[in-house]
Amino acid sequence: MVGSQVDRKTIEEALAAVTGADFPAEAEALLDALGYRSDRRLEGQSGSVDGFFHLLEKEDSGTKSRQALRENAASLRILFQVTTEEVAQAAKELASARQLRMLDSAAFDGAGFNSGNAKSFLFIAVELTGGSYPRGRYAQFTREISKPFAGAPAVVLFRTSTGLLTVAFAHVRPNKRKEGHDVLGKVSLVREVNPRKMHGAHRAILAELALPERLGWIRMHDKHSNFDGLLAAWLDTLDTEALNRRFYKALFVWFERACGEARFPSGVPRAQPPQEHVMRLVTRLMFVWFVKEKGLVADELFTEQQVHGLLKDYDRDSGDSYYRTVLQNLFFATLNTPINERGFRKQGSNRGYNPQHRIFSQYRYEQEIGNPQRLLALFDETPFINGGLFDCLDSVEAVGKDAYRIDYFSDNVIDPKRAGKEYQAFSIPNRLFFDDGGLITLFNRYKFTVEENTPAEQEVALDPELLGKVFENLLAAITPETRENARKQTGSFYTPREVVDYMVDEALVASIAQNAQPAISGAAFWQERIRYLLDYNRDFDDADELFTEAERRAVVRAVANLKVLD
Repeated sequence: MVGSQVDRKTIEEALAAVTGADFPAEAEALLDALGYRSDRRLEGQSGSVDGFFHLLEKEDSGTKSRQALRENAASLRILFQVTTEEVAQAAKELASARQLRMLDSAAFDGAGFNSGNAKSFLFIAVELTGGSYPRGRYAQFTREISKPFAGAPAVVLFRTSTGLLTVAFAHVRPNKRKEGHDVLGKVSLVREVNPRKMHGAHRAILAELALPERLGWIRMHDKHSNFDGLLAAWLDTLDTEALNRRFYKALFVWFERACGEARFPSGVPRAQPPQEHVMRLVTRLMFVWFVKEKGLVADELFTEQQVHGLLKDYDRDSGDSYYRTVLQNLFFATLNTPINERGFRKQGSNRGYNPQHRIFSQYRYEQEIGNPQRLLALFDETPFINGGLFDCLDSVEAVGKDAYRIDYFSDNVIDPKRAGKEYQAFSIPNRLFFDDGGLITLFNRYKFTVEENTPAEQEVALDPELLGKVFENLLAAITPETRENARKQTGSFYTPREVVDYMVDEALVASIAQNAQPAISGAAFWQERIRYLLDYNRDFDDADELFTEAERRAVVRAVANLKVLD
């Protein structure tokens, strides 16, 4: 919170009341809880998609986007418009109630709040017929709905037939080629909030979007007291790059803590510093978290209450059994093992010989598990992933000059009668996962998505690109004095999304320009027109006028003949 007091309980109650009985009224109640309210309404709405555009005097564009919206929207209504007057009134009320510190409410009053490109905010409610939609479809609907509104960013609230709520927002900026025309930029989404089982990250994001929070942000960051400032405040909350930075900052705090509190043997063959062990744990568990987001790993494996019932003598503060019994068995004997080959290893004879001792596809630590069959049933929900990330790095040889242990996936580690002192030194405490600063506690504070964000659309969540960023940054942290050498030796350079996007665009521009001939001479102007055609943030209705009919056909042929090697 940046200088305001938002009643999160009121927001949660308003969310819980979104049942679909009267979605427009329920959406208004939620917006009211967030501080957005107005009597500026559009009369005569039928609630249909065609009625929405007809009322705005917009003819049927005949586009696929319009048709898709028509097929999927059970109702579409403008709720209200928030202008200078409403914001100024809200600011006065907040200032007088001391809910917004350091605020001069006069700064939000009068004509000064209208001096930016954006003149107001519109709030729109849409009921969808489907139970769930991918991010791209929400973005498509949001752009289609937002097209008629110049200078008024539209906040669209979607509700699916299964009760999932999405808040979508299209960035609007001035058209550089046409004065007075706005261009729709990227669409940001808080996607499919479940009011009955709300994720903590969704709760936090919605609270940050509340008007008191955003006005406080404007003041604190010395932004213009107008709708451009409010737009910037919304975009800050919906900025996935800022979200990634906050997550990594918290993750690195945990990383340094784990390197200090976990114990890893030294003075043994192929011994590694704690940082390497912890980095490997982070990358493995993060990958699992994305797999879990697809419903392919059981949530119970990461819920402390459930873990407490699965393991014998579980203790958060002084115990260390969770990493061994749950995570190691998940990493090596589940994710890295076909389902029909999984099972606990056979116990050795009285003389200690065990032919399965070094078979890493077999489950271990059965003596620490209170309900082995239940744990196996949970593991059965997880598919086999044939990848090197979950290879056990211990040697197959148990003893001798070629023997070494890196992952320490061994029952001997916890058997003081059979383990050497070096193996007994291996310990990752339970508290590193489940206390207030634990890794799983941290992961649960953020929403993860398996769909990678693009420059055109983004869900306010952590996407798989984060894996590369975390790995590269932690690798640099391991050897800070030679970080460049460390990266070169392992080939672990991560290319940021914006750089990849630029490289792909420039490759396409060069290829199309070479294989399609312009009607107007001038290579630079021809490339510039193609570059504009590929721009995510251009107005999709104004590209045709830049090309002759012959040029359009030539560009289409050039694209059709492209060959891509990924």
